[in-house]
This record gives sequence, structure tokens and C-alpha cells, in this order.
Amino acid sequence: MQTQEQDIAGITAVHTAGEQNAYVQTQSALHDGLTIEIFDSMAPLEAEWRALEQDNLASLHQSYDWCLPWVETFRRPLAVIRGSINGRNAFILPLEIIRSRGIRRAEFIGGQHSNINTGLFSTEFLPNGDLTALQMATMAAALRGKADLAILRNVPLEWRGRKSPLGSLPAVENQNHAFQLPFLESFEASLKQVNAKRRRKKFKHQSRILDAKGGYEYLIAAPDQQDALLDQFFRQKAVRFREAGLPDVFADAATRTTMHRLLRRQESDNLDTTLQMHALRLKGEHEGHVAAIAALSRKGDHVICQFASIDESLVAEASPGELLFWLMIERLHKEGIALFDFGIGDQIYKRSWCPVETTQHDLLLPISAVGHAAAAMQRGIIRAKTVIKGNRQLYAFIQRLRSRHVAATSDADTTEKD
Repeated sequence: MQTQEQDIAGITAVHTAGEQNAYVQTQSALHDGLTIEIFDSMAPLEAEWRALEQDNLASLHQSYDWCLPWVETFRRPLAVIRGSINGRNAFILPLEIIRSRGIRRAEFIGGQHSNINTGLFSTEFLPNGDLTALQMATMAAALRGKADLAILRNVPLEWRGRKSPLGSLPAVENQNHAFQLPFLESFEASLKQVNAKRRRKKFKHQSRILDAKGGYEYLIAAPDQQDALLDQFFRQKAVRFREAGLPDVFADAATRTTMHRLLRRQESDNLDTTLQMHALRLKGEHEGHVAAIAALSRKGDHVICQFASIDESLVAEASPGELLFWLMIERLHKEGIALFDFGIGDQIYKRSWCPVETTQHDLLLPISAVGHAAAAMQRGIIRAKTVIKGNRQLYAFIQRLRSRHVAATSDADTTEKD
């Protein structure tokens, strides 16, 4: 006899007579020396999951502490893939099932707000290169009945000199690229990659403007300040989206709840953090006014700016967002960081800071007949977006249409970066 209950992540667990916490493993298959298991809960994999995420090049977005708040809040069905060879862990792909327009998609957990995805792979598996066709077929077979299509978004086929084992999956280039600033041996050397003389001149100009009005301070939120600063970001960003005529990707309550759960809650010696709020706050004439906000994540030597906002109702001429980036980058240069990541999305300020542009791909693994049709449609949609974004006049025209649409519908709802 079996009874079902919910574990802490809200996913079904099964108790069998004489056993405790025996979680369902929905499928397993053995081909090409690889065993695939699909888990509908995170909990039974926690220890090995945390072991695999110690790899410095594994994305923060596949870490246990990043994924858990998304699972707890959205409560979508999970299909976490564990691959093992001869009983040794080879990889974990943390996937959730999203139903939309009659299609069940297996995607990275929280993937709509991820800047980079790599999956988690063991050091023994990585040298073997790409997943083989037989291994991919094994994964598809294990997912059958749970999903029609697996879409692994924002995967770089090569990341910091390492080739992705996922690169053998059918892929289409994502319409958005990511932008990074490598840290060199000194702050000055890093600035030289992006015109140090111009950068320093701009920083001095910004500082003079703000000093004339009473000065400013760079704020790294303490644990008891994090939530209030995140809520202020939501308000600032909503204004910017509205002014641009764009839908607010942070508008829904579940996304906001998840972001609050991701915030770093306590001080510790470990510098890694899922989410930490930073801000530029004015003093003197505009005492207490928060002119710019950014949320940073850190894993190992990689820092990602997850999102940022500005309030230009005061001192817009000082470019407070640019100034905040200078202050964050200067500080992080003293903390062993190798790469500052501005995330996905092509914007002028990112190009002004970043000598590195990373192309990412969406990987598609059809599982059912419906999934094959959906994969073809998805490839067409992504390629159309790429063409539109590559044509400035056409993109500007589309943006104007979107602006009119959003202005006419005050409750626009979307969670995808496009």
C-alpha cells in the first residue's frame, strides 16, 4: 500500500510499507553504459547535486539553492534527470514541466529568468565530450509520458574554454547574446579592455555632479535591508517597463516571491550567494534617494548581474546606473573574481563595459510526435526573433507595436526574455 505526501519542495513522495522516504523514480533505462533516472523531487538528490555543483564552471542557475525556491513557489511537476555510469554519478539536469498551449515542455528549473545554463556534470564524464545519439535517445525515452519536448535554453556550446557535453543536441542560436567583462591582474588592466581613459573620465564627471549635491554612498544590503531594496527595484523597474511600453517580466506574484526567497539571508565566510542587493544612494540635497539598484549572484569566481534598475527622476545627468556598475566592479576586483557577467540582452551600456560576447543556444529534444512539430515551430520562432533583432529598423517598428499593445492592456503578463 502506498500513500502520497508533499516534501518541502512540494513534490510528491511515496511511502511504502517497511520503507521511509522512498521517492518515486519514474523511469530508468540502460544504454551505451549509461543509466538514466527521472526524479519528481529534488530532495533525494541533494547530496550528489551539491557535490556536482562544486565545479567552478557549472552555472549558478543549476545549483540546488537556486532551483529550490522556484520549485517551492511555482510547484510545477519535476523531471530531474540523473545520469550514471556503472553506478557513478555522471550528470544532473534539473528540469521542470511547463504546460502551454497543449504542449508539455521540459525546461531548466526557473529557466525564464536564467542568464546561462550548463547542467551539472562530473569531472569523470566531462572529458568524454558530447552525449552520444544513443544516450540522447535514452533520455528521450525516459521522459516519454512526462513531456513532449525538452527545451534547454541559453546554453553556451563552449563556456570559458570548455565544450558543453550538451552540444550534440539539436540546437538553434538564441536571439539574445550574453556579455562579460573578464577581470585581469589589476583593476586598471581590466579597464584597459574597455578604454580605461574614457571610463575614468566618466567616473570623475559622475562623482563631481553628485558631490556637488551632497555626495552618495554605495550600499550593499544587510540581511534586514534586502527585502525592502528588492521591492524598491520592482517599483523602479515597473516604471521603466511602462515608459518603454514593454511588459513587466517581474509583475507576477510568484516570480517576486521567488526572488525574495533567493536573497542572501545571513552573513557568512562563504562569499557565494544566490542573490544580493546593491544600490547607489544619494546624500545631502537628495538624502536617501536610491538612484540605482542591482542584484548580483556569485558562484566561485563568476559574478552575474541578474537585474538592475535606475530612477532618473533626480540627477539623471550623473548616469547613476553606470556609476553603480563601476563601484561594484571595482570592489569585486579585490575578491578573487575572474568574470563579471552582465547577463543576456544586447544593450549599449553592456557593450560599453564588455569585450566578450557569448553566443548561447536553445537545445531541442523532441520526445513525442507533438513534440517534433513543436520543435520545428520553436526553431522558426527563435530564428524569426533573431532576424528581427538583427534589423534595427524592423526591431524598432516591432517595439512601437508592442508599446501600443502594452499601453492598451494594463495587465500584460509574460515571464520570458525575448
